Amino acid sequence: MQDTPQEFHYRLRGRVSGQRPGSHPGSSIGAGQEFVSHMSLYDRPDPRRLDLRASLRGLTDEWLVRVNRQRAGASVRALVDVSASMMFGSRRPKLQVVADFVEALGLSAFRVGDAVGMMAFDEAERADLFVPARVSRGMGSLMGGALRAVCEGGGAGDVTKVDGAAYASGTSISRQTPEGKRLSDGLEDAASRLAGQQGLVFLASDFHWPLERLDIALDLLAHAGVIPVVVWDPAETEPPTRNALASLRDAESGARRTLWLRPRLREEWRRGVEQRRAEIDGFFAAHAIRPFYMEGTFDADALSRYFFEADL
Repeated sequence: MQDTPQEFHYRLRGRVSGQRPGSHPGSSIGAGQEFVSHMSLYDRPDPRRLDLRASLRGLTDEWLVRVNRQRAGASVRALVDVSASMMFGSRRPKLQVVADFVEALGLSAFRVGDAVGMMAFDEAERADLFVPARVSRGMGSLMGGALRAVCEGGGAGDVTKVDGAAYASGTSISRQTPEGKRLSDGLEDAASRLAGQQGLVFLASDFHWPLERLDIALDLLAHAGVIPVVVWDPAETEPPTRNALASLRDAESGARRTLWLRPRLREEWRRGVEQRRAEIDGFFAAHAIRPFYMEGTFDADALSRYFFEADL
């Protein structure tokens, strides 16, 4: 757990509707600094915004007032994968890293006046982890604490990954995805509650599951800006440096296998990671989305750079 949450800066694509004041470009007329047009004082009786020069230059005898757009607040949500593979980590579970992230998100959203909340899913929506969006200083701690409580309820053994698949060995993981159910089902259940809503959604997962049906969830979230946060652990992306006989177990299904980690297999491991990264990048690029990778730790500066470099 980090001593203090790291604040980062984010932006939204397009204008934000709504009357609640905030820091994002809004679409509503109000007490803002962005000039829109002039209107007659009789149509918009606000003498405080009377523009004498424009009134004298006008072709009519009407008094004119300046009309501005106000900056507005948005709703920001973390949509978190809490399936079994997220419990793995060589030093800390990946879900603990996500907890650091949501704490930082809570602080960052509060500083700019945005409402922030959280939803979670595994094979179904996790209603017990639902946090409604609120403007509050303590939202980050509330969301981070809920995710850390999930980590305390399960263990994680040693993990490896071959050809894009994550495997774990050692102690059992308490939350395994039941056969016949898929993470996409849980994601769709959670995303359906946000359908038609504007704002920003951070989708945090290791994405160790088929991406095909993710199209449905992205369609449900079409009105919001979606930021995929790909959470990986260094033990998944880098193979062991020496030859070894490894007893492996799939973190989701519990299936076991034994592999001899020879040089050829380690090279296949690296190629599998590169291929999986390319698959994720390509899938989201087709939706005009660029994922943010978080490997091992949460770096607030890197996430700020992600938004500053984005073509919004």
